[in-house]
Amino acid sequence: MTHQFAVLTQPQAETIAYTWHYEGDYAFYNMEADQDDLAEFLDAEQRGQSVFAITSDEELVGFVSVAQADAETVDIGLGMKPDLTGNGSGRTFVTSILDFVKTTYSPHRITLSVAAFNVRAIRVYESCGFTQTGSFQQATNGSTFTFIQMERQESPQNQPF
Repeated sequence: MTHQFAVLTQPQAETIAYTWHYEGDYAFYNMEADQDDLAEFLDAEQRGQSVFAITSDEELVGFVSVAQADAETVDIGLGMKPDLTGNGSGRTFVTSILDFVKTTYSPHRITLSVAAFNVRAIRVYESCGFTQTGSFQQATNGSTFTFIQMERQESPQNQPF
């Protein structure tokens, strides 16, 4: 599956926010589960040029937010269309995001945070070269949850010897 990346449009943001609904424990990731997160995601000014739609054959299949944490680090947040999750395509999806981020931002390190209960995603991230570096408590969705911090070191490219 080939993925294309473009700045997320308002109609795409609204589609994700209002029609992407996950099942069971994963309902935690529904945009409507936290009104502050929902408002932030729907605000085009706050999204700026740092949230990208991921499409395949013109179908919206995911999104990624990219934040420059420091001179060498890019932090990402991502989501995959609910009916595409749990079917073994996560590694390809994450790999395409990593390729996009490396090409666009040339970071030395890529970081992300994932809810601790989401073992399925953690396995995918680890298979893509991420390692767990810590954890923290985050208030969201009306409660406090544990999140795992993960990072992936990027090999220097085009470095003189």
